[in-house]
Amino acid sequence: MKHLGRLAALAGLLVSLWLVCRDNPVAVLGALRTAGMGLLLAALAHVLPMLANACDWRSLIRGANRPSVAKMLHLVWVRESVNCMLPVARIGGEVVSFRMLRRWGVRGSTAVGSLIVDMQLTVISQLLFTMVGIGFLFAHAHSGTLRVASQLAWGVVVLAPLLVLFALVQHASPFERSMRALNRMTSGKLATLVGQSAQIDQSIRVIWRRRLVVLRYLFFWQPLQCFLTSLEIWIALFFLGARVTLVEAVVIESLIQAISSAAFFVPGGLGVQEGGFILIGGALGLDPSICLALAGARRIRDLLIFLPGLLAWQFAEFARRDASGQADKRKRTARTERASVAE
Repeated sequence: MKHLGRLAALAGLLVSLWLVCRDNPVAVLGALRTAGMGLLLAALAHVLPMLANACDWRSLIRGANRPSVAKMLHLVWVRESVNCMLPVARIGGEVVSFRMLRRWGVRGSTAVGSLIVDMQLTVISQLLFTMVGIGFLFAHAHSGTLRVASQLAWGVVVLAPLLVLFALVQHASPFERSMRALNRMTSGKLATLVGQSAQIDQSIRVIWRRRLVVLRYLFFWQPLQCFLTSLEIWIALFFLGARVTLVEAVVIESLIQAISSAAFFVPGGLGVQEGGFILIGGALGLDPSICLALAGARRIRDLLIFLPGLLAWQFAEFARRDASGQADKRKRTARTERASVAE
């Protein structure tokens, strides 16, 4: 299990290279060269959906220590960077986010509750957008499109119950129940954690009771985030020489997100995204070389946006450790001085 993420990344990279070599690599590289600086614009456009994500996630957090929009944007940036660039099965970013929220003074139960509800609502909205994308493919069906839409529809049929269960199970106080069971197994050694788990469950329920916030998240912030990410795809395709409508860009984005989420164990969706772009783009009449160039444009975005995010996270971690070390050193010095005076 330790090396599963690395093996998945290597396998995905090999699949990506095979797809490019199979589908005229000269044409793919030519399309990327033609797009030029337009791909930089498409990459920078990703800041817009990150800002929307920062706002919707922030709306789930209450209290005097609620981070500012700028801090939440930084948090989203780091979370996406960790989840996209590292073999952490798209959960490492949540762990890093929790630590950052705690460092900023947010209560532990509030931080965990906001993270879990954010994941729940994202799952629900992704399911809705995937159904919309599949519906669009069925509405514009020809033989190839109908086949792709049917495959995606069966995928939704299989995954939907699991996703809905994940979204709803939190209402049954799973953290407290699980911790109580573990506490009984350890003869009461985890009694303190039972109370903390109950606080997390309570925080989750409190967020869900704020119905206006939840509805705004699902029907305003999430559609806005999907539209802005689709705008990124539309800009990239425009400079790659492919003319698609914004509606088609939304369909591509909604379905590629579903495919990437299903393959969460592959770091960065290597190979999976490339295959998904060929599958979905082909259903919309795009040439395979353009689809692979679009996948390449997304990889360029990852390097330009997420690699600096990893560096910013590591810099902050080193600065925090250095500050902690300096503080410990001052405390030890103070204790030594007090001991000398006492003598």
